[in-house]
Amino acid sequence: MPDLSVKTILRGGILAAFVATVFTVSMPSSAAPDDVRKWYTKIAKKIAKKHVYPRSAISREIEGKAKVMLIVSRDGEITSFEIQQSSGAAILDKAIPKMIKRLNPLPKPPEGVPDSKLTLVVPITWRLN
Repeated sequence: MPDLSVKTILRGGILAAFVATVFTVSMPSSAAPDDVRKWYTKIAKKIAKKHVYPRSAISREIEGKAKVMLIVSRDGEITSFEIQQSSGAAILDKAIPKMIKRLNPLPKPPEGVPDSKLTLVVPITWRLN
């Protein structure tokens, strides 16, 4: 799986980072590896763009990292999600469903991916710098 690094600068110089983000994808694929890598990159960029650090978490200096499993249809629609690993902070975990709504739909998977649904495990990090 490729390592993808995407960073988002938020207001006030706060950095919410996806550092060495690794997507775990469950799919047998006849798609070209470069196409799949580009798809991962598009997803990572969209996540970085839609990622929000809750203001109350910033003011309390709360940081965390969660792992979220996404089920994605062939057209990019997020059909369901599950928090597989809590961030350790309820305020950050509560931000995840809102982020999923902002993300939907994701970019369509490349041709050659035969599954009607894809499973991605996405680490989401909230870190103050």
